[in-house]
Amino acid sequence: MSSPWLTIIGIGEDGLYGLSPAARTALANAEIVFGGARHLELAAPAIHGDQHPWQTPFSASIDAVLAARGRKVCVLASGDPFHYGVGATLSRHIDPAQMQVIPHPSAFSLAAARLGWPLQDVVSLSLHGRSIDLIRPHLHAAVRILALTSDEKGPGALAALLVEAGFGRSIITVMEALGGPREQVRSQMADGFTLTDLDPLNICAITVVPLPGARVLPLSPGLDDALFEHDGQITKRDVRALTLSALAPRRHELLWDIGAGSGSIGIEWMLADPSLKTVAIEAEPERAERIARNARNFGVPDLRVVGGPAPHALAGLEAPHAIFVGGGGTDPGVMEAALTALRPGGRLVANAVSLEMEQVLLALFAERGGELVRLSVAQAAPLGGMTGWRPAMPITQWRWSKP
Repeated sequence: MSSPWLTIIGIGEDGLYGLSPAARTALANAEIVFGGARHLELAAPAIHGDQHPWQTPFSASIDAVLAARGRKVCVLASGDPFHYGVGATLSRHIDPAQMQVIPHPSAFSLAAARLGWPLQDVVSLSLHGRSIDLIRPHLHAAVRILALTSDEKGPGALAALLVEAGFGRSIITVMEALGGPREQVRSQMADGFTLTDLDPLNICAITVVPLPGARVLPLSPGLDDALFEHDGQITKRDVRALTLSALAPRRHELLWDIGAGSGSIGIEWMLADPSLKTVAIEAEPERAERIARNARNFGVPDLRVVGGPAPHALAGLEAPHAIFVGGGGTDPGVMEAALTALRPGGRLVANAVSLEMEQVLLALFAERGGELVRLSVAQAAPLGGMTGWRPAMPITQWRWSKP
């Protein structure tokens, strides 16, 4: 087996002082060194080869690293290269046997060490270059969060989000340039956050404190309908919980939510695990915009909304592992297109309220099998001076797994 040609070195704000002898030797022997401008500056005294700062777009730099295959190459990365770092990107293109990796403590490790927080009990999030809305599902009482930000504006934006969501009493500890001579640690309450002279290199530690009425997203499926913005076109919470159970989300799967309405099914699918993805297909432009707003407010901003009617809007989409048909199932070609697109072993769940859609599902059940389930929900409501049951419209649900 040939020796590795690529060395990925994690470096901290302490620069060369924090590097091991092995890392220093690899850096000194490298013919080419790639890294961010800050990393190259920190390591400059030990670099003897050509220096290549990361390019924009970043993919051009990856191509340059791959083109140097066979030479002695070093890549400098922040902290642990495989914790939200460049290591994960490079490993998709390079056999691990061709790499040696020398990590440095990550910003998360350094922050936990400063605060005395056991990392296994902490939510660690990278919001660097990503939406801060990703923090929303983790906002529960007494939860501790470590959130890596993009720049000096990140802590203030997080404070504003916490106040808006009803968590204004949460404590934000901003840790700047950890591990180096510019290190600084300061804490403020979210609703009184006034820090402005912040280092762009920072990580925020948040101790979550909800106020009465805070927007806490429960961990169970079937979230309160009132949490969603909708125009009445929503799969109600009780039926939604049963529908998600039938869809049976599994890690790294993609859901098509056809006729998505408010997006509630696709949103809760993604809340089940960070690896899950949703494409919401919605013909009405106003509803499509509403789905995107709901997705941000539920902390799943990566939910993709595709505007236009099915089946035309389905063309060119990645094949799904699961499909939910909540609307538009009676339109010509929709069910056929969904059944064809579904991956082998995938699940399709369709709900019918109208007699016309029920007839479609009855025919599919007779032709293809699966399960046909009748769902009926009633709620107690005032009845004169007493209380009675007010039934919702019954739902016919077809559940089918593709051979």
